[in-house]
Amino acid sequence: MKAIAFEEFGGPEVLRLQELPDPILGPENSLVQVRAAGVNPVDFKIRQGHLRGVLPHHFPLIPGWDLAGVVTAVFPNVTEFAPGDEVFGYIRKDSVQHGAYAEQVAAPQRAIVRKPAGLDWVTAGALPLVGLTALQALTAAGVGDGDTVLVHAAAGGVGHVAVQLARELGAKRVLGTASPRNHDYLRELGAEPVSYGEGLVERVAGLLGGDGKVDAVVDLVGGQALADSPRLVRDPARHSSIVGAEVLAQGGRYVFAQADRAQLTYLGDLAASGRLRVDIQQSFPLAEAAAAHRLLEQGHVRGKLVLTVG
Repeated sequence: MKAIAFEEFGGPEVLRLQELPDPILGPENSLVQVRAAGVNPVDFKIRQGHLRGVLPHHFPLIPGWDLAGVVTAVFPNVTEFAPGDEVFGYIRKDSVQHGAYAEQVAAPQRAIVRKPAGLDWVTAGALPLVGLTALQALTAAGVGDGDTVLVHAAAGGVGHVAVQLARELGAKRVLGTASPRNHDYLRELGAEPVSYGEGLVERVAGLLGGDGKVDAVVDLVGGQALADSPRLVRDPARHSSIVGAEVLAQGGRYVFAQADRAQLTYLGDLAASGRLRVDIQQSFPLAEAAAAHRLLEQGHVRGKLVLTVG
């Protein structure tokens, strides 16, 4: 099969289109012919070697944890799927090697669900990681009916989904940090934009009045936003971060997305019904994965980037 892989850590130039052996179809696995694969910041962090202390890595390494495609074969003990089923999912495993930037993937049964008929391939390939991350971060912060929620980095891949899901979970007000060029975009999504950077605490207080604090904070960027968050939330336990484990020392929750079939089904249904927008800034053919990484590393992508396969 053709796949994008790298054999040493480095810049986007280490990503090469290669001919690699077809995946081994093991227990609990379905063989999926990939139609679209999401591109996420974790992918370039893996390529740069930043996750070596978190998960074992093996070369040649195919990146990618998001996919949408068609089942072509199943291991005999798989009962949920059959050849011809259209699926999407989040295929992170306990080691990093056999990812979604490929024509074929052996996907664990626990990691994929059926794709709704109304969901196109590109959107389905873009949704799993950002959707699960946003939903799990909001849940960790206890977001629910009547809450006022602050989402840091609200215009990005996870952020633009988190803004919408906060509303789905019952939040009354959603504030989102972003650069001024993305403020109108956040308003379209139902958020009240706030410029990030120095003076954030005061700007939030100016919007809210009263004690100037929100019910829950979801941090998607780390750095100063994470440092400011304890001053922005009434209860430190209702502060989650997907970037900095130091949130634990602040009394909050650290989130690293996990596969959850019920949540994937929920997210797919929301997107297929039009209640959840998954904005795609650009899609690239598989062979141009390095160009997608270069664009994503600039830090100004609105929504998601996706690789199309086949």
